[in-house]
Amino acid sequence: MAQENDMSWIKQIPIEEAAGLLKAQFEAAIKRAGRVWHIVHIMSVHPAALRDSIRFYSTIMKGDSPLTRIQREMLAVVVSVTNDCEY
Repeated sequence: MAQENDMSWIKQIPIEEAAGLLKAQFEAAIKRAGRVWHIVHIMSVHPAALRDSIRFYSTIMKGDSPLTRIQREMLAVVVSVTNDCEY
């Protein structure tokens, strides 16, 4: 049985082994959030997808929109709860 902190079954590149684009993405994540969250780390085997995912998220949450930032955050929470997300 896996330990509680060893939940990953998706191949991930360890933070200390990151190079190039992945290293830059991890460094940006740490600057943004103080750490590399699991949702970011699971994309480590495809750094371009990680980069594009972060860009997409930033556009959706921070870009021009008729919704306020608070409304967008509330929608994200409702979707997470509806999908039984625990993060």
